[in-house]
Amino acid sequence: MTTDRTRRPAPALWTPFSRRSLSRIALVGAAALTLAGCGGGAQPGQADGATAWTLTGGAEETFRTSFQEWNDAHAEEPITAEYFANDAFKEKIRTSVGSGNAPTLIYNWGGDNLESYVENGNVVELTGKIPGMEERALDSVLETGTVDGKLYAVPNNNTQPVILYYNTKLFEQAGVKVPTTWEEMLDAVEAFKAEGVTPISVAGSSQWPYLMWIQYLTDRIGGPEVFQAIVDGEENAWSDPAITEALEKIQELVDAGGFGDAYGSVVADAGADVALVHTDQAAMMLHGSWVYSSFLTDAPEWTAEGNLGYTTFPEIEGGQGDPQNIVGNPANFWAVSADASEEEQQTAFEYLEQTNLDDTAVDTLFDAGLIPAVDGVEDKIAETEHPEYLDFAYSMVQDAPHFQLSWDQALPADQGQALLTNLSQVFAGEMTPEQFQTAMNGTL
Repeated sequence: MTTDRTRRPAPALWTPFSRRSLSRIALVGAAALTLAGCGGGAQPGQADGATAWTLTGGAEETFRTSFQEWNDAHAEEPITAEYFANDAFKEKIRTSVGSGNAPTLIYNWGGDNLESYVENGNVVELTGKIPGMEERALDSVLETGTVDGKLYAVPNNNTQPVILYYNTKLFEQAGVKVPTTWEEMLDAVEAFKAEGVTPISVAGSSQWPYLMWIQYLTDRIGGPEVFQAIVDGEENAWSDPAITEALEKIQELVDAGGFGDAYGSVVADAGADVALVHTDQAAMMLHGSWVYSSFLTDAPEWTAEGNLGYTTFPEIEGGQGDPQNIVGNPANFWAVSADASEEEQQTAFEYLEQTNLDDTAVDTLFDAGLIPAVDGVEDKIAETEHPEYLDFAYSMVQDAPHFQLSWDQALPADQGQALLTNLSQVFAGEMTPEQFQTAMNGTL
């Protein structure tokens, strides 16, 4: 990793979106909203033509614009789109897929979510059916839509890498170098403690922010193969030495006072972790790209003064992982239902090839301050109101040899919950690495 990946953003403003609203667990209880002009209340099999269900919030406007664009140009083969709150969607899609009544286009997160569809024959292979979409999608993102070397889903919205944010003012005041190695991270922790500043903000009460640390550490130490063995269900895969070392480094950071004393009570959804940074109480924070907008809306003057910087996760000396590998949420995806008619499937293929993440969709995402999961948009980034940050985050994804989906989403739900619970105990000093590994091996 080189220091030219460390940036300070230009000031900008856009609507904030949380990790949960853009990925897995977010909004609760709301009725579906039907795309104007596309019909309403239709169930799979009852709609006249292809159907799609997706989420409210986040990139909703991009989807609405995209389907309207398609329908305006294809009056004889329209796509009826409906929009649901996250929890309502997950329940509805689960029951509909299981009963053979899924919409033509199935919105999903990749990972175990997609693999279960493939295993059960719920979706069709897309390899070679949409060459243009395959060509324009970012390689590191497209990988998440692949199962056993075959393409089953393509990205449909924005990509969300995890970034190391830092308070430039505090770094300058303390005379601390932005860490590019783990040893420099530990040195920074000691320096900020001496200044009476919390070195790293983390929302421990929310649990899932802890994942970013073990994910990056494991990848830097052992490479992506370590977690892949867990996904594959290999016996005792959690006992890999890379995970042992990652857990030990987490303990090292906790014991050094890296997160301060009250991190277990900090809540992410309330923006308390972000506030610690922009109120100059904490020097660093490992978080997703979506949180940048929170700085801009919660502390616009502070951000405009150049107090927020961002960089990649530090290298680990002797580590086997590529330092350009990243973790986070590659994107959300469209798969095509195996239960749809041939005509409906063909409509879906043509939509994915011609309209999904086209120039109009890319512009809509940029307008919302989101990072499209497609290649070749550097010129568009330069024309946005926030080019420095978008260029940095986009380059991270574009250059990444591997983009690891968040572990709690890559694993079955029961394993993901066990991971969150046990990892929080490691951070709290209530569980040793060996105890964590034994407990997690029991979930395989």
